[in-house]
This record gives sequence, structure tokens and C-alpha cells, in this order.
Amino acid sequence: MQAMAVSEREAGIKGMSLMELPYPHAAENDVVVRVHAAGFTPGELDWPGTWTDRAGRDRTPSVPGHELSGVVVELGYGTTGLTVGQRVFGLADWTRNGSLAEYTAVEARNLAPLPADIDHVVAAALPISGLTAWQGLFTHARLATGQSVLIHGVAGGVGSIAAQLAHEVGAFVIGTGRTADRDQAFALGVDSFLDLETEKLEDAGEVDVVFDVIGGDILARSAALVRDGGTLVTIAAPPEVLPRNGNAVFFVVEPDRSQLIDLATRVRDGRLTPIVGAVRPLAEAVAAFAPDKRTPGKTIIQVAEGTR
Repeated sequence: MQAMAVSEREAGIKGMSLMELPYPHAAENDVVVRVHAAGFTPGELDWPGTWTDRAGRDRTPSVPGHELSGVVVELGYGTTGLTVGQRVFGLADWTRNGSLAEYTAVEARNLAPLPADIDHVVAAALPISGLTAWQGLFTHARLATGQSVLIHGVAGGVGSIAAQLAHEVGAFVIGTGRTADRDQAFALGVDSFLDLETEKLEDAGEVDVVFDVIGGDILARSAALVRDGGTLVTIAAPPEVLPRNGNAVFFVVEPDRSQLIDLATRVRDGRLTPIVGAVRPLAEAVAAFAPDKRTPGKTIIQVAEGTR
């Protein structure tokens, strides 16, 4: 099969190329998915799991990408809950070959059924951003109706979904971003927008929840915005400055089939819209990783044509 793979850690994206790799083996409780569309995280070439397996052994050449949408073509021994020919989407394993390939083997529990009326490209933009937003807001911060939430990077992949979910639950949503993000932020349902290029972060006032995806100075200054009993949630780094009388949570997104199903239901019903940016073929995945080639929205790699 064809796959976009990396072979030298020190080379970065210069070590990434389209190559022929063996068809994946479906281990126990796995499925093999024919990938139609795939998503990736630009920084994943720096992740240890891109280069080594769970035992720390080198696994190059390694296939990046952890978001996928496609069709099940094979079941591993003991696999239940999915069937051959079923449309699915979800997360590829962190320490195994990923989704920038024609086929990939995935633990069945990391995937959810994909409704027939959701396009594979849209579905591939949902797993990491959607699960991160859901888990940050509801699992870790326990955001509820009537509370207030400040979402950093509201126009980004995670922030845009978090804004829509928070708005739907009935929270007062403050989004932060650059000047160019203002119109999109209000289209996502925010109640207020704070321009980090022209306004002070402290002008946001106190909130029940801060959801940070930026880290650094923004994360440190955000601790003071959390009111008593509130929560600072971040995916950037463990916070060094903590809320005075609140909670702080750093987390890494986890696969969750039930949450994926809930997210897909919202997409199908028109209540949630992942922001898809550029759509590129597999052969152009190297260019998509390049820092100077970023576009608004989630870049998706279209591996196969068609809806099935």
C-alpha cells in the first residue's frame, strides 16, 4: 500500500516521503480501515510515539496522522461492535502507524460508526479537536448552563468546536484570538471576543472556566481569571501558575466511542460544524506539514475518493 512515512527523526518533514509499505496486520480486537480522509497534528513529528512503540523500540519508517475516516475492510480476532463494510471515524493509536496511508490497523474501541450523511472529509476533522473540546469542557471543567467560559484560540480547530459546544449548553462564551478572527468567532456563537493583539487579557474579567490551547504567558496570566471554585483547563503544558482558589487540569485527549457518537450526531443535526481548511491528496502531505503552508481551519488529507 502507499503511505506517507517518516524515517529519520532529525530530518523532520525533510525525512517524510510517499513510499510503499506492507498492508497492516489486524491484531486482536483491531480492525483494518481503508482510509478515505485523514487529519494530523503539525507538531506530532516531535512526539516520542511517532518514532517508538510502547516498549520504546524504534518503529521507523513510521506513518504519522491520528485522525481518520474510512471503511472497515477486515476484523482482527475477537473484534466486536464493528462490521466489514461499515463507515467509521476516530483515532489511530499513538504508538502505531497512523492514518496517512491507504490502510491502517486501529483498535476497534477507538472508532465510532459514521452516519451515511456525513462526508469523510468532515469526519476526519472531528476526532482530536472534537474530543479535546468535549473532554476539556465537560469531563474536566464540568461546564454547565449559566456558567462563563473563556476559550483561547477560539478560531482554531479545538477552540472553534469548544465555542459551539459551550454555546449549545447555555454558557456565556468569551473567545480570544487575533483581529482577523473576530467575525468567525461571533459566527461560532461567542458572546464576547477579546482581541489579544489590541486588548489586555485581564479585561476579560473573572470566569468559571478557562480553556487554554496556547500555553506560555497566556496560560500563566489566565490563572488569575478563574473565579473561586472555577477551573483552568489546558492541553498546552502543565500550568506553573495556579488559580488562587480554583482547580487546574492539564490533559491529553483520549479516545471515546460514546463521545464520538455524540459529536457525530451534532454534526448530522447541523448543531456542530468542524472548520475544514485545505484538502490535499496524500502525495501533498509533506507540504501540508510545512509551517509556512498553514491555512485557516483543519487541513485534511484525502486518501481515497468516494463516500463508501
